Amino acid sequence: MTSTIPSNPSSRSVTPDAAPSPVSGRIRERLMQAGVPYFANDNLADHLLEGELDQLEVEVAGKVREMLRSLVIDIDNDHNTEETAERVARMYLHEVFKGRYHKQPKIASFPNVKHLDEIYTVGPISIRSACSHHLVPILGNCWIGIKPGDRVIGLSKFARVADWVFSRPHIQEEAVMILADEIERLCKPQGLAILVKAQHYCMKWRGVKEPQTSMVNSVVRGDFRHDPSLKHEFFELVKQQQAVLST
Repeated sequence: MTSTIPSNPSSRSVTPDAAPSPVSGRIRERLMQAGVPYFANDNLADHLLEGELDQLEVEVAGKVREMLRSLVIDIDNDHNTEETAERVARMYLHEVFKGRYHKQPKIASFPNVKHLDEIYTVGPISIRSACSHHLVPILGNCWIGIKPGDRVIGLSKFARVADWVFSRPHIQEEAVMILADEIERLCKPQGLAILVKAQHYCMKWRGVKEPQTSMVNSVVRGDFRHDPSLKHEFFELVKQQQAVLST
């Protein structure tokens, strides 16, 4: 019987070292091991190690470059798209989707020393997001109504939190709920109301191509939900703010 064992041990094939896994794979594995969801509108900042965001930017740029090539765009000779992949990667990770990869801006809260309990509204706050179905823009405005509790935050901080929450791929209905959760966590108001009106470019730019269509939705919690007069007052204040802008 002929032996299948090589006579010369040095002639045995040596398996080369496996190529290092891409940084996205390492992050994904870490999230799965921790049981952490990584849906399009989740924030991942607490699970990224130092330097991984820079590595992810390089990886994403490479993937975008391949997508452009698959679209039969001559990125090697076309001066307009020569660095498009790098721009797109930087835009996604640090601008339009920064709410996924960057920590929430530092928001300080203060004691409600005067025990304020009258409602106030902040708005319109510009919101910029992207439809998670097609990754095209969602642009609009947001109004936030507060009946203060034991803590308050500065007016500008509502805009910072809204920008951070909406800078992710979203559907509008979920984005409003996530924003409400964050504001409740930050200042624990007695009542909270949020109204969002936005235009979706998945309807304006493609599909049915309806340029004037917008989506309006709201969430009311606490005293705004239980007291119809407070809810009515919030929507009346929003109308007044809109009327001032239109004059």
